[in-house]
Amino acid sequence: MSMDLSATVCALATPPGVGGIAVVRISGPEAYSIAEKVFRPANPARKLSQAKGYTALFGHSLRPDGSVLDETVALCFRAPRSYTGEDVVELSCHGGSAMAEGLVQACLAAGARPAGAGEFTRRAFENGRISLTQAEAVMDAIQAAGRQGAALAAASLDGAVARRIGAIREDLTALAAHLAAWVDFPEEDVPALEPAALTATLTGCRDKIQAMIDQWGAGAVALGGVDTAIVGRPNVGKSTLLNLLAGFERAIVTPVAGTTRDVVQQTVQLGSVRLNLSDTAGLRETADAVEAEGIRRSYRALDAAGLVLAVFDASEPATEEDARLAQLCRGRPALALVNKQDAGAQVFDEAVLAGCFSDVVHLSAKDPASLQLLAGRVETLLGVANLDPSAGCLSGQRQLAAATAARNALDDALAAGQQGFGLDAVSVCVDEALQALYELTGEAADEAVIEEVFSRFCVGK
Repeated sequence: MSMDLSATVCALATPPGVGGIAVVRISGPEAYSIAEKVFRPANPARKLSQAKGYTALFGHSLRPDGSVLDETVALCFRAPRSYTGEDVVELSCHGGSAMAEGLVQACLAAGARPAGAGEFTRRAFENGRISLTQAEAVMDAIQAAGRQGAALAAASLDGAVARRIGAIREDLTALAAHLAAWVDFPEEDVPALEPAALTATLTGCRDKIQAMIDQWGAGAVALGGVDTAIVGRPNVGKSTLLNLLAGFERAIVTPVAGTTRDVVQQTVQLGSVRLNLSDTAGLRETADAVEAEGIRRSYRALDAAGLVLAVFDASEPATEEDARLAQLCRGRPALALVNKQDAGAQVFDEAVLAGCFSDVVHLSAKDPASLQLLAGRVETLLGVANLDPSAGCLSGQRQLAAATAARNALDDALAAGQQGFGLDAVSVCVDEALQALYELTGEAADEAVIEEVFSRFCVGK
């Protein structure tokens, strides 16, 4: 349902719990009148209602009965130059739960309504302060795992994606206007489009959209990380590798085959990529019911993984289990890690790996120097190494689907022109592409789409 922009809302804008500072944000037409009821400037000559935008006042927050709650700083923002585009007051108090919750309750008693999840950002979107892609970048920025993901989110938040889409839309809008004039007003002597110029414009726009689609997977990895399965037969060094990546002894390591019987999970940062790791039970035939269940879970983890690290033992001959694992990795985003390069004789036959992996990495899971080597290979495999964070990148399935619909419409436009269906058919396809791009940036998104976008937001943002 549509948002009631006439209400003034408040919420804790910092994480709940104990911290140095807590910030309570008040936004809406009554923000200053409500804030005056809960905040008293230390200087009696100062009035919060008269404060200019981008100023700060020191004073005290008050309970509903007028007693002092805490020392507080009020930051003042005036519409439309605020995060939401409305009058905003942000009250900063000490970060204890009692202080923060007490201040929120005082604001509610003074007439504010509790803000819903994502409501501040939703108001910024509804008030035209940001596009829908910029709104989605807010949560990307909050959840970004590494520097590259943070840079991508910051670029999108700054409007990089909206600008890339906007430039494509400008070209298509000019083309659509020319086509419409030629189709609808033949008596006005509108010059016909030269086939070569028409094809060049359509192809140029189509290729720009395709480039963004091609970068989507790498961007998703940079922003949110990748589910990663460490797989291999028993005692090849899977748990040792997990411990190396984690930086501490996360998994038990023994020379006894079958030590790891269940999936052990750990999130780590490897270079610019966050790996959501699953160390799995060794893949082998077994009569042990517990170990067999662990192995079944290992196969499930492999099937679901966005990255597979398949570990092989360089000091032992290749086995049937090794060959079977290699075949399971064919066609997947997988690296073959030939481990135990420090174990003396290297007798593993790498012929079993041929054609099954994007790359083969020779390392020792006991050597910290292997981390840098592995990081570079992972970044290359996932496409993260070639990302330009400043260019902006499509985020989430919604943006990908809209971009794909626009690309498909331009493919149809090119096909219509080449097959002689006439410029009216081309015009219809161009209009469909424009509609998809408007949906991507939110200017033509329906209420259900907007609700879905903001459903993943936290309260206070």
